[in-house]
Amino acid sequence: MRVVFAGTPEVALPALEALLASQHEVVGVVTRPDAPSGRGRRLVASPVALRAHELALPVLKPEHPREPDFQAALRDLRPDACPVVAYGAMLPQSTLDIPEHGWINLHFSLLPAWRGAAPVQHSIWAGDEVTGATTFRIVKALDAGPTFGLMTERIRSSDTAGDLLARLAEGGAELLVRTLDGIEDGSLEAREQPAEGISLAPKIMVEDARISWTEPAIGVDRRVRACTPGPGAWSTWEGERFKIGAVTITSGRERLEPGVLEVTKNAVFVGTASDPVELGEVKAFGKKSMRAADWARGVTVAPGARLGDS
Repeated sequence: MRVVFAGTPEVALPALEALLASQHEVVGVVTRPDAPSGRGRRLVASPVALRAHELALPVLKPEHPREPDFQAALRDLRPDACPVVAYGAMLPQSTLDIPEHGWINLHFSLLPAWRGAAPVQHSIWAGDEVTGATTFRIVKALDAGPTFGLMTERIRSSDTAGDLLARLAEGGAELLVRTLDGIEDGSLEAREQPAEGISLAPKIMVEDARISWTEPAIGVDRRVRACTPGPGAWSTWEGERFKIGAVTITSGRERLEPGVLEVTKNAVFVGTASDPVELGEVKAFGKKSMRAADWARGVTVAPGARLGDS
């Protein structure tokens, strides 16, 4: 099939590479417009756009996919299908109707669970033991279209959202190619999603990533892992934002009041509603990321000092 790939961030690249290595012909790419980046806020092309330019593929960057000029350019590419991974824009029906076989999305959850922008983060945060990826045909309702195939992936106790997403992106790339193969040869039939088991996964904002030390340790751990690498879990120290990397639950250690710090020679512990957690990497305001014990050696942590407003 002739396909136009739609995607924007780095996580979409494994799928693009898999399509390029498949029997399908990638005739173009759709991605989000260049966005400001870095201290200078200069405009930078998306990872998918950069790869497409290396391959000399046509690249379409509409501000919105309802634009007539974009739709005309897409029609000129004559796609049979448009595979999608993390494109990042809502598609109107007039655009969905252009390819004969529609827009086939790779979504990183087992639909209908975790429809929305942040399925991987929410699956970790909720304590799911298993997640996966699903291919489905995009319709106007959010992630509600009929599904073609799925893969499963066990969530490891140490997984951050970044770790899990990387594995799903690699495995999902193969699933997306197999889905297009099945659509082309007629061996794959789409099935409507069940009405039960729907859950939503909205984008996680910076304020959502703020740690509440009054949660049990397992809740703190899940929040940190779900928010790593972005937007990054955080608390406050002396009124300034204090970023927190991985934590370790220390079962059996004497409990501390929520948010209270205990500093030893080689470790820093924080109290929660259950067991304390040991801090791994931290980043204090205006400082570089460092081991929590190294940070503690450079500041004065008085007895009873706390992180956050607990």
